[in-house]
Amino acid sequence: MSVLVKNILRAILFMLVQVFVLDKIVLHQMVTPYIYFLFVLWLPFKMSRAWLMIIAFVYGFILDSFQHNPGFHAAACVLIAYIRPFLVNIFIPQEGADTNFAEPSIKSMGGILPYAFFMTVLSLFHNAWLFLLEAWQFGNFWYFLFKTILSTVISILLIIITELIFVRKQKFRTNTV
Repeated sequence: MSVLVKNILRAILFMLVQVFVLDKIVLHQMVTPYIYFLFVLWLPFKMSRAWLMIIAFVYGFILDSFQHNPGFHAAACVLIAYIRPFLVNIFIPQEGADTNFAEPSIKSMGGILPYAFFMTVLSLFHNAWLFLLEAWQFGNFWYFLFKTILSTVISILLIIITELIFVRKQKFRTNTV
């Protein structure tokens, strides 16, 4: 299956799960599970930052149109698309690993710990920015902080479950023919 078709199917699947399943789950007005942004995180390494940000904006904007929000998810997706290349450069274990693997995964990041930290940092940024935009203030700082942390924990659990259900087979690519 081509990379384009795989990413289009992935985007549609994550969007449908988010809109029709996860958006219906709100636990005590504190936890809102998000998994749709995993599509942005799983985009190929070789994609430029500009294309990452454009795709993230369009993807977030589509989700905003389902939820009737004025660009909150688009802004959060663009933020993580901007930060993602910096974190990839930090967490890739050896120089050149991003050319040997197609996309971020446990295998390409050098193990579960760097991958989990990568996902946790980006989930935290996504949720904090999204909840800050929704409230447009810190208001009750502890409410904001607990909502961000609890939603991030639930999102990470969903990402781990998704990783276990949808095993992505990645081959080590070499420069030889």
